[in-house]
Amino acid sequence: MAKLRLSKNSLQQQQQQLKLYKKLLPSLDLKRRQLTVEAKKARAELASAIAAAEALETHIGEELPMLADDSLDVSGLVRMEGYQVGEQNVVGVRLPILENVEFTVTPYSLLGTPAWTDLLVQRLKDAAQARVQSRIAEQRVAILDQSVRRITQRVNLFEKILIPTAQKNIKRIRIYLGDTERAAVVTSKLAKVKQQHADGGWDTEEEQP
Repeated sequence: MAKLRLSKNSLQQQQQQLKLYKKLLPSLDLKRRQLTVEAKKARAELASAIAAAEALETHIGEELPMLADDSLDVSGLVRMEGYQVGEQNVVGVRLPILENVEFTVTPYSLLGTPAWTDLLVQRLKDAAQARVQSRIAEQRVAILDQSVRRITQRVNLFEKILIPTAQKNIKRIRIYLGDTERAAVVTSKLAKVKQQHADGGWDTEEEQP
């Protein structure tokens, strides 16, 4: 850390820095509060996405009880090929957002398969997409939580370190400059007295009758 210079220029610099810190702090604190709200919403969305995925899988079992038959193999009927993730800007933070999920359905005969196969295909797609949505929601929570931690650290830096330090420095410089000014006045007076002595201003012998 650079040594504090006790001068008028240094005082001016500290005052400018303090003014800047106080100007930036409200916007940082506002962003922190906004991100905190968004993180809370993201956690609620994650809980909702997980609950939806679990509920959907349960519903599939209730809607299609025949899937409990071990002899029925539907494992290769629907295959997820991949998914596309976009980007969403939330309070200056880039968050992933699910845009599309791509599936491949193994061809099957409409006449040679049970009537509920079409429904099963759709439900398998829904369940897979719900699981992906849960993963994306989890990533959003992680990113927002990290952003909240970072902005909170910056707010604390301004509130607890930068602003108090600048205020302390300003006070210290002002005290030093005040003391220096008073010392200069005293020195000036002493110099004046010495000069008067040197000029004979204090010699009273010639004035006696």
